[in-house]
Amino acid sequence: MTDLSPDVGLSVVNLTKSYSRHAKPLFQDLSFDLARNGRLAVLGRNGQGKSTLIKILGGALAPTSGDVNWRMTASWPIGFGGGFQGTLSGLDNIRFLARLYNRDFKDVRARVDDFAELGKKLYLPVKHYSSGMRARLAFGLSLAIEFDCYLIDELVAVGDARFQQKCRDELFGRRADRAFIMASHDMSMVTRTCDRALIIESGKVKSFDEIHEAVDIYNWLRAA
Repeated sequence: MTDLSPDVGLSVVNLTKSYSRHAKPLFQDLSFDLARNGRLAVLGRNGQGKSTLIKILGGALAPTSGDVNWRMTASWPIGFGGGFQGTLSGLDNIRFLARLYNRDFKDVRARVDDFAELGKKLYLPVKHYSSGMRARLAFGLSLAIEFDCYLIDELVAVGDARFQQKCRDELFGRRADRAFIMASHDMSMVTRTCDRALIIESGKVKSFDEIHEAVDIYNWLRAA
């Protein structure tokens, strides 16, 4: 591995993902660096490999080949589906993640409780939560356990307008100095929050240093 600039928090080298020897790769020989305050969009039509890339970067999925070299802390993929244990209560899921990330449980619980606004519902098994409740818990946990870089897979709006604004303020306002990698179809959000982009299309990846150019090309691909 070559020496990296101190400003680089993530280096991806020759990343390839294929689900079988005979299948066409979702992407191959993908290489890029991300600065410690960089904001990268991952664009592509459905089925092109956006979510797969986010999962690989988050360690939830192994690549076929290539290297992912983190020099900053990264979140789990935030997609609001929530990787929770459904038979456990919201509180027990909080306790598990606090232990996993070596955080104080009482502090994490207080921060999640304040943000997610679930109250006594935290005592219920997560399998009984509505999708909106799971989203609030997932978002609250991702912000209660601070990371240098947030991996975001389709940031779906949840709750009323007040809660949605609260989410935006916490993630994009108060954490304006953090890095992001975001897979999204929401071009308005991408344009507001990202400064670079990757477009995955038919197994090939194109990097763009100008976000508006990337969005224009992606919109053209969607309309084709």
